[in-house]
Amino acid sequence: MNRMSSSSKYFFRTPGFWPNALELSAPASPVLLECNAPTVPPGWLQLSGHPKSIAPMANGIVRKRISGPNDTELLAYRQLMVDPHAIKVVPKFLGVHQVGGEHFIELHNMLHGFVEPNVMDIKMGFRTFTENEVSNTALREDLYKKMIAVDPNAPTAEEHAQKAITKLRYMLFRENMSSTQEKGFRIEALKMRGCSPVTDLKTIKNDHQIRTTVGHFVNGRRSVAKDILKRLRQMRTLIEKSEFFQHHQVLGSSVFIVYDDHQVGVWLIDFAKSLPLPANTKITHRRRWEMGNCEEGLLHGFDELIRTMEAVQQNVHSLRNQSRATDV
Repeated sequence: MNRMSSSSKYFFRTPGFWPNALELSAPASPVLLECNAPTVPPGWLQLSGHPKSIAPMANGIVRKRISGPNDTELLAYRQLMVDPHAIKVVPKFLGVHQVGGEHFIELHNMLHGFVEPNVMDIKMGFRTFTENEVSNTALREDLYKKMIAVDPNAPTAEEHAQKAITKLRYMLFRENMSSTQEKGFRIEALKMRGCSPVTDLKTIKNDHQIRTTVGHFVNGRRSVAKDILKRLRQMRTLIEKSEFFQHHQVLGSSVFIVYDDHQVGVWLIDFAKSLPLPANTKITHRRRWEMGNCEEGLLHGFDELIRTMEAVQQNVHSLRNQSRATDV
C-alpha cells in the first residue's frame, strides 16, 4: 500500500519494491536480453557497477548476471527475503534464471513507474573491499604507479624509494580520496532529469561539498528532502533489528534514491560482498575498521547520511522562508 506524505503529493513505493542502482545508457549484453526481453529502452544505462551486467526485462523486472548457483549475492538475497526487517529495505528478489549456461538473479526494477526521475547512488561504509582482498602484503609497482598518477605526493619517502606499495595501502589511499573513510559513505553518481549522468563525484569529501551536492539533487523540494529523510531513518532502524545484518559484514552496498514529480524511493542495493561473519564475531556496523574485526561502517554511514539530509532539509526550509519573506 502506497503511503501519501502528509506534507506533499510525494509517496513512498511499497516496502520490498525498490529499484536497483541503475538508470538507463550502454546497451546490455545480448545474453542478458535473449530470453523474453522487450526492446531495450532508449538510453538504458547503469549509474554504477560492472558494465553490461544488468538489463531490463518485461513487467518491471531487471536481470543481473551472477557467477553461479553459489554466488554470494544470490545467497544474500535468499536470506534477505526471509528476514522480516531486511525485506523492507532491499529490492524484491524474484528468483534465478539461467540462459546459455550463465546465471542471473531477477529483481524488481525500481525505476518502473517513475517518470523522468532524478537518481542518486551513494556507496556505503568505511571500506568497499574485503579483508581477503588486501591480505597480501606483497609490494606492487603497478599500484604505486596508479597512486602517483593521481597524486605524486601521496607516497611516503620509503614508498617512493621502493617504487611500490601494498594493495591495502592503495585501497586505503583510494578510499581516502572521498568521504568514505570519514563519513562512511560517498556519493558515487547522480542523474538529474534532462541531464547526463554525473559519475566523477568520488572526490567530494567535506561537509560543504557533500551538502551542496545533495542539495542540488533535492533541487529545492522540501517534501522530497523530508520523505528521503524519513525513509533513511526507517531503513536504519530496520537494519539495526535485522538478523541478516547482525550476522553479515556488508561491503560495497549502496543507498539508491530516486524521485519524480509524484513519488520517492530509497533502498539498499548490491550484496555481492555481503559475507557471513566468522563464528563468535559480532560487529556494530559503526566501529572503525581494523584488520580482522570485520567492521565496515554501514550504520555509521547511515548516521552521517541522515545528518547530511537533516542539514539539507533545514537549508531548504530556511530558503523557502526567506523567499516568502521577500515576497511579502
